[in-house]
Amino acid sequence: MDGGTSDKRMRLRYAGTCRVCGSQLPAKADAIYERATRTVRCVSHEVSAPPAPEAGEGPGLAVTELVDPGTAGASARREFERRKTAREERIRAKHPKLGGLIFAISEDPQSTTAWNTGALGEEKLGGGLNSLARDTIRLLHDRRLPRSKANIGHLAVTPTGVYVIDAKKYRGRPHLKVDGGLFRPRVERLLVGSRDCTKLVDGVLNQVDVVRGILDPDVPVHGVLCFVEADWPLFGGDFTTRDVHALWPKKLYPKLQAEGPLPAEAIAGSHRTLAQALPAS
Repeated sequence: MDGGTSDKRMRLRYAGTCRVCGSQLPAKADAIYERATRTVRCVSHEVSAPPAPEAGEGPGLAVTELVDPGTAGASARREFERRKTAREERIRAKHPKLGGLIFAISEDPQSTTAWNTGALGEEKLGGGLNSLARDTIRLLHDRRLPRSKANIGHLAVTPTGVYVIDAKKYRGRPHLKVDGGLFRPRVERLLVGSRDCTKLVDGVLNQVDVVRGILDPDVPVHGVLCFVEADWPLFGGDFTTRDVHALWPKKLYPKLQAEGPLPAEAIAGSHRTLAQALPAS
């Protein structure tokens, strides 16, 4: 059983749809069946018991609290649609008769399509991560950073710690370039093809610092840059720079599934703490 007595963990005989986030659940996937509503939800949507009543109060209400895992790529998708709609409105206002045609045959600027590219990358990785969800792999997607317009793409709470994952849909081969040596300071740069993407590492490190400040100091926190469609070599290819691991989805998944020191109870607790401190975007 999972959560209340009306919830049951099971393997689906037929495909279904998660009641909480709307994700498609394929046949044979693990899911939670809610007898009260006759619906299913992803196993990553934890249900926690209500707090105990204070002394002198009556029994607490039989209410369950769902931890909202968020939707991968949601904020990037909204921004893309906002920009696309704004461009269409401008074109139609300027050309009342031909605006629809002009909009249909013209392309969005790169500043707009970049949001669509980012959303696609996060959605693709989010789908893969959700397929791993279980009691010992709990996920959060698209979380707002405090006092910032930035967000954390994905968080995975596992037996080996919390993984702060930034998904990128870049073309080219990611690789590490090291300058300096014996007589000059060592400087590491992350390149994707010929493009210097070192700032991506800085961004992940900032997110890792935020997550570490929320959790118990004993919980390990790992930074990850996951390039979902990059030109990776057949053998090797992944690397670490400044404690941030650069890799691809199939290289990431075994790390999340590995055994570690954190029990299921500690994983659930860290998951709740992060969900409360970092709301969904």
